[in-house]
Amino acid sequence: MTPTAARDHLWLHFSRLSAYDKDEVPLIVRGEGAYIWDDRGRRYLDGLAGLFAVQAGHGRRELAEAAAKQAAELAYFPLWSYVHPTAVELAERLAGEAPGELNRVFFTVSGGESVETAWKLAKQYFKLTGKPGKHKVISRHLAYHGTSQGALSITGIPGAKQDFEPLVPSGLRVPNTNFYRAPEHADDYQAYGRWAADQIAQAIEFEGPDTVAAVFLEPVQNTGGCFPPPPGYFERVREICDTYDVLLVSDEVICAFGRLGHAFGAQRYGYQPDIITTAKGLTSGYAPLGAVLISDRLAEPFRHGDTTFMHGSTYGGHPVSCAVALANLDLFERDGLYEHVRANEQAFKSTLDKLRDLPIVGDVRGAGFFYGIELVKDKATKETFTAEESERVLRGYLSTALFEGGLYCRADDRGEPVVQVSPPLICGQQQFDEIEQILRTAFTEAWSRL
Repeated sequence: MTPTAARDHLWLHFSRLSAYDKDEVPLIVRGEGAYIWDDRGRRYLDGLAGLFAVQAGHGRRELAEAAAKQAAELAYFPLWSYVHPTAVELAERLAGEAPGELNRVFFTVSGGESVETAWKLAKQYFKLTGKPGKHKVISRHLAYHGTSQGALSITGIPGAKQDFEPLVPSGLRVPNTNFYRAPEHADDYQAYGRWAADQIAQAIEFEGPDTVAAVFLEPVQNTGGCFPPPPGYFERVREICDTYDVLLVSDEVICAFGRLGHAFGAQRYGYQPDIITTAKGLTSGYAPLGAVLISDRLAEPFRHGDTTFMHGSTYGGHPVSCAVALANLDLFERDGLYEHVRANEQAFKSTLDKLRDLPIVGDVRGAGFFYGIELVKDKATKETFTAEESERVLRGYLSTALFEGGLYCRADDRGEPVVQVSPPLICGQQQFDEIEQILRTAFTEAWSRL
């Protein structure tokens, strides 16, 4: 490998090619526990769990061994008319852990593919049940649901969509649950949640209930900086979906498998989805795999005659990935990782809350091991940065400074400027303190550069 191979040949995801015209691309070569190392031997705390995925931490030999063992027995076989044991066992296990009667599992390769699957399934379900006009989907402002043409149509980030339009029609947007910038009921969190949920009902009424198929919601919304649901929010959404015969899809590509301290985010917040979309933490990132969990009610029309869900992929439910997922779930259970997150989430929050004394920190929000820190110019007025200031402070300084300080995390301005931290689920107070100290140093310097 030549010294400039990455810069000359590799097209990075979600990255500006110009960013590496002169500088070398950081080369990460090893991981162990909550830490990663570059090719020069420097260690960094993985404050983003790779990309919200490495729940069990890096270097777990049992996951690598599960992959090797399965590859030696049956390296590959598709789930087209035939099955293999690891897919069957994993489907049974996921159905057993899912809330309610989500007893059917459709395997995919990624989170975006899981979202595509859920939308296609919803549209065909309503055609089979005599409501062919129900095809539209509702999601929230700034919500990220994937980058394929269908999933991108559900995504609520304008800047992520504009270069690929026209997209699949029928994607509708409603307000998210960013209480820090609440336009309504700014002094009453629960009332704000009711207002935000009711916007879904208004959108359904405006479009016509006979045209809306599904609502896609993350338990805690990622983009914009980790927006938790206010009390009663999902209870009201479930009520709205039942009233209008609209499917509730819980997009848990990030939130499932311990990120919020439970197998599924819906369990944490006490609501019953019709579909759950997953990926990422299902294998702790050790192999690509996604899964869509589907209720018996939605599967029923497909169980008769020659009805077929004409959807699938070459690698969905790959034997090796399924074997890794099973070993990963065993590891969660053996090490009590869900319980560990629940026992330590308050300590994580309290440590990050110390940053509120800095003039640049406007809000700290999230749940479990999934937090966003919103940065502002003025704490009293909540004034945010201009586009030029965001470019200069986030991209021009913070992203590099945090990494050079020993922390891999995300500085993001697709909504308001935020820094997100979402470390492996094995972390404890030592790592929480390390994250806070590196953030504090970088934020203090960023403020001086405004």
